[in-house]
Amino acid sequence: MKTKISHTDVTGTISTDSIAEEHSAQNADDLDNMFDPQRLRLSQNFAATVGVKKRVTVIQVRKPGKQEFIRVHPSSDYCVETAILEFKEEGETYLVDPALWNDLPGELIPKIIYTTINRQGVLRLWPVRLPDEEGKLDDWNQSALESADIAKTAWIRVSSNRSAGMYETFEASGNLSEPQWPDITFTEILKIAFKGKYIDHWEHPALLKLRGES
Repeated sequence: MKTKISHTDVTGTISTDSIAEEHSAQNADDLDNMFDPQRLRLSQNFAATVGVKKRVTVIQVRKPGKQEFIRVHPSSDYCVETAILEFKEEGETYLVDPALWNDLPGELIPKIIYTTINRQGVLRLWPVRLPDEEGKLDDWNQSALESADIAKTAWIRVSSNRSAGMYETFEASGNLSEPQWPDITFTEILKIAFKGKYIDHWEHPALLKLRGES
């Protein structure tokens, strides 16, 4: 004769069928937890937690888009005041070696180059014109400098107001997290951004074009 096994506690006797039902319900709960989207969602620093380093290969040199929120790197090590050669029609910006500065009068523009990052983690350089020798600066560039200073501590977007002749700064109203700056030096950033656009000799294609020789 087959004996039915049971387990007894202080409340009485619980059959093995009840235990099996409890285990089945618990397994169902475990499966629900296992497939909970919150558990499966990637964290913002996923690459860092699994030991993967994102390699930056392209860095644009331009002002921020009017609809993107950006931050400016707060460290003075990630910006530089220097001389820029611009071809506005082509939308090209060149970094010029200091050895050539005195020989290009009237062609170079003093600018400060900021390191920026947007909400998608895209790194860019933002050149903003500096005051001239007399300390004069138009409203466009003055407002851009002020916007960049605000962006060191807050997420902002910059939009041009042509009627006012200046840039307007809009600060994000949400409680946005701090930017995750990539592990890359400013020297490396400049090398990537100005690859092929660093002028250090007179036969550089940009100077040939400037002299009408190409």
